[in-house]
Amino acid sequence: MKELAEKLRECEITIAKEKGPLDLFALFLREDAPDKWDLLIAAEWIEKNKEESLKYITGIIQKALSKENLLMLSRIVLIDEKNPALKAIHNSMHIEHSIADIQNSNFFGLQIKHAYLITSRRRNVGVSNNTINTKK
Repeated sequence: MKELAEKLRECEITIAKEKGPLDLFALFLREDAPDKWDLLIAAEWIEKNKEESLKYITGIIQKALSKENLLMLSRIVLIDEKNPALKAIHNSMHIEHSIADIQNSNFFGLQIKHAYLITSRRRNVGVSNNTINTKK
């Protein structure tokens, strides 16, 4: 399973380079879906055109994964940026382009048997990149 997470981490890096940063990229194994993983993704750029974004993401993943690995995925879920559960994940862990292994947790109101967080980053909404010089 770690092999699938590693291949998806490589996909996540490619997607972030080509389209922009991702706020969430994670594999979830739900208790009610044995041996089938959900890939959850959130990003500001996805919100602009979900259908095109899903086609793009699916294309990257299909090129990178073997047929065996593809069969391990149940679905790709695009998470709305305003979903409060997304904020809860960001508050629990910050990770980018890596792999965090989580077991027996509850996310999005679902009991998750196993998860691999590849990216979980909170955007600084409304924060300016300008530096203010306070020296007198």
